[in-house]
Amino acid sequence: MTEFEFSEPDILDEDLRMVRQQVRRFVNEKIVPHGDAWEASGEIPRSVFRELGEMGFLGMRHPVEYGGGGLGALASVVLGEELARSTFGGVASALTVHSDMSISHIAHRGTHEQKQKYLPAACAGSQVGAVCVTEPHAGSDVAGLKTRAVKTADGWVLNGSKTFITNGVYGDIYIVAARTDPEAKGSRGISLFIVEKGNPGLKIARKFEKHGWRSSDTAELFLDDLKLPHDALLGEEGKGFYYIMSTFQNERLVVGALVSGASSKAIELTVDYMRNRQAFGKSLWDQPVVRNKIAWIAAKAAAVRALTYQCAQMIEEGKDTVREVSMLKAFGAETLQEVVHTCLQLHGGTGYIIGTPVERMARDSRILTIGGGATEVMLEEVAKRM
Repeated sequence: MTEFEFSEPDILDEDLRMVRQQVRRFVNEKIVPHGDAWEASGEIPRSVFRELGEMGFLGMRHPVEYGGGGLGALASVVLGEELARSTFGGVASALTVHSDMSISHIAHRGTHEQKQKYLPAACAGSQVGAVCVTEPHAGSDVAGLKTRAVKTADGWVLNGSKTFITNGVYGDIYIVAARTDPEAKGSRGISLFIVEKGNPGLKIARKFEKHGWRSSDTAELFLDDLKLPHDALLGEEGKGFYYIMSTFQNERLVVGALVSGASSKAIELTVDYMRNRQAFGKSLWDQPVVRNKIAWIAAKAAAVRALTYQCAQMIEEGKDTVREVSMLKAFGAETLQEVVHTCLQLHGGTGYIIGTPVERMARDSRILTIGGGATEVMLEEVAKRM
C-alpha cells in the first residue's frame, strides 16, 4: 500500500503525536473492518463510543476534574484527522459531534452540578451527545429559530421541532436551542437547554435515509410540551445565540480537520490505484497528465491543512478566529469536493461502484459544504470582516 501523508506539524507535542498513533491504530483495528456493516445498519455500536472514551479521546477538550483531558484545539484537529482517515464519514461525524459540538456546551457553560452530572459519562462514552439547533425553516440562519421555551412555576415547557440532528436517534444528552423571549428580534432571546433521553416530551419523528454519512443516525425531533426543571437551562437565559456561534468556530475547525484527514486518505488510495492500474501500455502513475492531477489536489489539500493548524493555534492563543475559521470552512469543504471527485475520476469505473472507499467518500464529503454553515454563509462572514 502506498502511503501518502502530510508531514507532522512542529507545533504538535509528543503527547498529541502519541494520540495520533493511538487513534490511528483504533481506526484501523476497530472501525475500518466493521464500517461497511455499520453503513448497512445505519448505526454505530455504543461500544465504539465507550472504547474511545475509555482511551480518553472523547473528552480531550473537557476539564480534567470532570473526566476530561484539559487539552486545547490541536487535540480536536488530531482526532478529526484520524477519524476521517477511516473513510467512513458517518463514524467521524457522529464521534466529533459528541466530543466537540454538543457536550462542549456543558463543558464551557454548565454549572458545577451540570458538569458533574453529565461530563464524566460523556467523556467515558457511556452517554452520547447531540446538539439540536437546526429547524425545518432555520439552518445556517440560527437567528430564525422558532422553537419556544416558556418559563413556568416548575421550570420550562418547550414546543417545536428540530431536524437533521446527528446522534438524534441514539443520543442520550440533547443540547436544545429554543426562543425564551418571543418579543426579542433575531439573535436575541434564544437560550440553551439540556434534555435527557427518555423525556416524554421528546419524540423522534423519523430517522433519515441520507445520501452519505449512512453509518451515523440523523433524526427529526418533535418537542411536544416537553417539561424541564429550572436547572436544565444551560448558561444565561437569552445568550444561546452567542453560545452557538462560539461553538460553531470549533465545529468549523473540526471540519478543517475532517477535510485534511479525508483528503490525505483519498489521495493515498488513489496513488496506490494509479501505480497498479495499467492503461495504454503503462501504469496511470507513469502518465504525467494523469499524475499532475493528483499533485494539484495534493497541493490544495496541503493548503487546507496548513490553515487548519493555523486556526487551531490561534484558538489556543485566545485570538479572534471568526474570519479565519470561516475561510477554512468554505475553502476546506469546497476543496474536499475537488479532491474526492478527482480521485473518483482517476479510479475510473471502480470509483463508481458502491462499496469502494472513494465512492463512499465522494458521497460523505458533500454534506460538509452545507452542515455547520453553508459555504455561501461562510463567505459572507469573511466578507463582513474584510
